[in-house]
Amino acid sequence: MTPQELANLAHLRRARDLIDRDFARALDVPTMARKALMSPAHFSRQFRAAYGETPYSYLMTRRVERAMALLRGGMTVTDACMAVGCTSLGSFSSRFTELVGETPSAYRAREHSAVEAMPACVAKIRTRPARHSTGAGGQVSRIREAEPAPAE
Repeated sequence: MTPQELANLAHLRRARDLIDRDFARALDVPTMARKALMSPAHFSRQFRAAYGETPYSYLMTRRVERAMALLRGGMTVTDACMAVGCTSLGSFSSRFTELVGETPSAYRAREHSAVEAMPACVAKIRTRPARHSTGAGGQVSRIREAEPAPAE
């Protein structure tokens, strides 16, 4: 890797850290790009090349990930939506359903005892939203959380 490529990665990491830390704030691509010392278009291309998704997609994944934890804790869907920085309940619900594979209400209503029994660091990894391509070119994702142990 060239020194310039290493410098670009360091700048991209700063922007990614901004997203991870301030996901609940109103963040847009120009704001993220400024953190990376790049133009918005160049930043978007470089971010996607480095991390495999657009900056906005990464931001929404972080928001959904945090909303999942809030919903497991009993927060209402509307309150979770607002707490993670989304301003439209409809857009939030659509993105949540796209990433998780079920609506926020359905996710909140189901049993989460297996996740609650895990250490937080393991639960964070096991419940992280991730896209998986389907054969028809559509984007579908399912969170594969641990299932409760069968009753003996």
